[in-house]
Amino acid sequence: MSAYILRRLLLLIPTLFGIMVLNFVIVQAAPGGPVERVIAQLRGHDMAATGRFAGTEQGDFQSQQAVMSQDSRSRGAQGIDPALIAELERMYGFDQPPAQRFVQMMGNYLRFDFGQSFYQDRSVMDLILEKLPVSISLGLWTTLLVYAVSIPLGIRKAVRDGSTFDVATSVVVIVGYAIPGFLFAILLIVLFAGGSFLDLFPLRGLTSDHWADLNWPLRILDYFWHLALPVTAMVIGGFAGLTMLTKNSFLEEINKQYVLTARSKGLTERRVLYGHVFRNAMLIVVAGFPGAFIGILFTSALLIEVIFSLDGLGLLGFEAAINRDYPVMFGALYIFTLLGLLMNLVGDVMYTVIDPRIDFESRDR
Repeated sequence: MSAYILRRLLLLIPTLFGIMVLNFVIVQAAPGGPVERVIAQLRGHDMAATGRFAGTEQGDFQSQQAVMSQDSRSRGAQGIDPALIAELERMYGFDQPPAQRFVQMMGNYLRFDFGQSFYQDRSVMDLILEKLPVSISLGLWTTLLVYAVSIPLGIRKAVRDGSTFDVATSVVVIVGYAIPGFLFAILLIVLFAGGSFLDLFPLRGLTSDHWADLNWPLRILDYFWHLALPVTAMVIGGFAGLTMLTKNSFLEEINKQYVLTARSKGLTERRVLYGHVFRNAMLIVVAGFPGAFIGILFTSALLIEVIFSLDGLGLLGFEAAINRDYPVMFGALYIFTLLGLLMNLVGDVMYTVIDPRIDFESRDR
């Protein structure tokens, strides 16, 4: 297994490099940029973090982008001093060819040196480390709760396939899946966070302002008190697919010959399910764990972070993309990609933990 893990770690290098190259090319081809943004500000235009220019209507956003792009191509003719443009390009690192900038960027990234944010006057690593606890909290607890609900429910549905319980829970699962997480979040706010009904939960932040003054038991309670509504909103729509996957996996294994043999030997139903079926049926469920965690951690939480004013990595990456803050964009992308690749490797290792019969080393020979 150690040789397989080493090969997978070595494979991370070209995979990560290829993803960074692809995204670098896409960003270079996209209109606008930090230099053009500064020039637009000098001309009286400004792009807010929401993706609009100040003083314009939302419907005019695309036309304003086109104007800014045209301005950047004809800025010399519009009275902008070429020396100022050259200084801006040097300040943002655009005075070098793209290939040279990419090589220099990847060399720094190997040392986890992501540079400085263009607009927040802070190092990208400090920003990522500051936002990481929020995203980790949302992703970790949501994933654990989704699996804690989905696996027992899926097993129960498989055992009672076609029963009233199976049909009723399927309706609940489908309804939960159909409701967007952000819409359910708004409903929770209305009901429990000072909307039209109760005022039981906070709306901002991961902890209270006086969190540092509390003792540790109260700190833990305060932490989960702030997480209750956002995690609930994310869990509601997240357990449907995993529940049905668990059910179908168990149904497929229950009908196999080895299960009939185990039952004929007089084993209890619980021993058959958790001693024989579970190990085989859970392989495909375990395979989806890394992807589920990464998906929840970096994508599903974006709107939840906005609604509940949780300043995490999702919101940081979104605002960086809107503002063309390239160091933050590529730094966050590098971290996201590296974590995703490592989590896929963790998934393979978990295969062998659940079923020792799987041997990746002998398969690759």
